[in-house]
Amino acid sequence: MEKSKQNGKFETSNIMLVSVTHMLHDIYSSFLAPLRPLLIEKFGIGLALASVWDIIMRIPWFLNPLIGIIAERTAARYFVIVTPAITAISMSLLGVAPSFTIVSILLFVMGISGAFFHVPSPVMIKRLSGKYTGRGMSFFMFGGEMARTLGPLIITAAVSVWGLEGTWKLIPFGLVASFILFLKLRKIKISSEFQNRTGESPAYLSTLRSYLPFFLILVGITLFRSIMKSGLTAFLPTYFYNEKGETLWFANSALAVFQLAGAIGTILAGSISDRLGRKTTLLIISILSPVLMFLFINSTGYASFVFLLLLGLFVFAPGPVLMALVQDVSKKLPVFMNSIYMTISFVTSAMSVLFAGMLGDWIGLEKTYLISSFLALGAIPFVLLLNKRN
Repeated sequence: MEKSKQNGKFETSNIMLVSVTHMLHDIYSSFLAPLRPLLIEKFGIGLALASVWDIIMRIPWFLNPLIGIIAERTAARYFVIVTPAITAISMSLLGVAPSFTIVSILLFVMGISGAFFHVPSPVMIKRLSGKYTGRGMSFFMFGGEMARTLGPLIITAAVSVWGLEGTWKLIPFGLVASFILFLKLRKIKISSEFQNRTGESPAYLSTLRSYLPFFLILVGITLFRSIMKSGLTAFLPTYFYNEKGETLWFANSALAVFQLAGAIGTILAGSISDRLGRKTTLLIISILSPVLMFLFINSTGYASFVFLLLLGLFVFAPGPVLMALVQDVSKKLPVFMNSIYMTISFVTSAMSVLFAGMLGDWIGLEKTYLISSFLALGAIPFVLLLNKRN
């Protein structure tokens, strides 16, 4: 493994395997939204109480740094191997859950499993990518973006065929995925610290302090951009249906086009950043995204689909580039470093969804989107602060 890494070998088959597993894992984790109306009806609860499930599901992500420390001290590859099965079991059982409490427990378990999967898996991708880290992250992120399109379709089809009580029949696919991963990836060491047999305690706090300026730059980039991204992913159908007067079919099709474009953007951006550099790629994205957002807001009908497609390409593109950038600078404790980035990404996303929703209620989504396009320009100074070699 180390030899292939030094030679810059891009292990396509293993990268594809981890990326497809990422897609499968996130397909299961996206089951809550399409099942929510059925669960509300089943338990006779209101929207406010049902929204608590989202909070419960995301609580474990605040433990990302702790998970990173645990992963650094253990054979973290087994987290990547086992978690698809755990997520598949917990999410497939939602349909047969007898109470609100059981659903909450299943979602909390899924949240833990999801955190344990997403913290070490990008480090494994780096190990498998050789000198083409950006390309590897693009494959990985493409799997995650496609899952958000396929997940609702798959669980809806399952309910149509087997009924709500039959969603457990999707469990075997997750079990098979974990078994295949065990056969293929069990010998791949993720963490460089895993090979440290001296007994010396890793310097997590000093590492965090030394990279604090770098992470503050990432906070600036993700925060200013995430308001635009979160507002689109969370409220795009509502914007078209309620404010633009389009049909429900048009509104949902718009979201599908946006997500598909995002998947294409992720598969391209990482490879492009390997050639142009992370900073240059991020700078281009940060300049063009607000412009496309402004053009999208001021377009109507099917013409808006053109700008929406282009916008999707650029809105999701920073994901693999930033993830590759974190791995570029992670000479020590790579899993822990990725856990800090994942925490930043989660917190900024959660804050942005709340802010976009509140602002949308106050002034409307169209003005919210317009404001978000100007706020997204705030990411440019932070990109310029990045070290050019990264």
